[in-house]
Amino acid sequence: MSFQPTPKDVSVIISTPTSGAAADSTSSFATERRITPTWTISQLKVKLETMTGIPPGSQRLRLKAPGKPDQWVEGEERTIGEWGLGRGCEIEVHDTRPPSARPNFTDLSAVEKYTLPTSTYESLPNSVLAWKKAQKLGRFDPNAQSPEELMRAQAEKDEAEVKKRGITISARAIILPSSPPHIRRGTIRFVGPVPTIPFPGLKSKSAEEADTESSSGPLPIWVGIELDEPTGKNDGSVGGKRYFSCPDKTGVFVKPDKVKVGDFPPLSLDDDLEDDAMEEI
Repeated sequence: MSFQPTPKDVSVIISTPTSGAAADSTSSFATERRITPTWTISQLKVKLETMTGIPPGSQRLRLKAPGKPDQWVEGEERTIGEWGLGRGCEIEVHDTRPPSARPNFTDLSAVEKYTLPTSTYESLPNSVLAWKKAQKLGRFDPNAQSPEELMRAQAEKDEAEVKKRGITISARAIILPSSPPHIRRGTIRFVGPVPTIPFPGLKSKSAEEADTESSSGPLPIWVGIELDEPTGKNDGSVGGKRYFSCPDKTGVFVKPDKVKVGDFPPLSLDDDLEDDAMEEI
């Protein structure tokens, strides 16, 4: 009996086509693996499944060899070496299943997400919640005010600021902090509660709820300003409810302590040219 040397493994590229299964489709690089030439096509397909995720029965292999025409590999019991497998070859794995039957591993919306039960989280000894409980912070502080109490205190503070700063409808104002040349100025169009802006610890109201529900106490005050330039965030509406009207991106809502009322006329082109001249001196 003559000695039969062990066949040497061949390093080849394993790839999958980017579009369809046509003979002229382009391939995308997947990985490089060592293939034993004596493997049967059936054995090879089993190993390729772990690389491509395509079941053996749905695989169709195309062998690409340097300097030779591409050829489809047929015959489950034939060895891959019979097809001229050599160094520099590429095995392209085609999926014969219809697109609708192929799993989409990039669609994360179909993956079930794990949610830690609230009771389990509250029982953990090393969580942020446990640390807050130990330090008596936030809602675990026995002397801490409730969100409703904080909102009532904010409303009283806002009302005092409105009176102190002389904030009234149609008054000219700038938004603080402001320093040249970044000064946002405009006209006050609204002063009052904005229920559609959420308060920390409380759920914001929808536009329908803001119109129908009555508040159990005073609400924080906001100042709606129509800016001279489109550096705002809205058109006078927030959360689907309109409080005043102005061109888009010229409306903004700020707290009373961020408003300074005064003689701030709209900037004109002459003012811009004068500012530019001053900067050049």
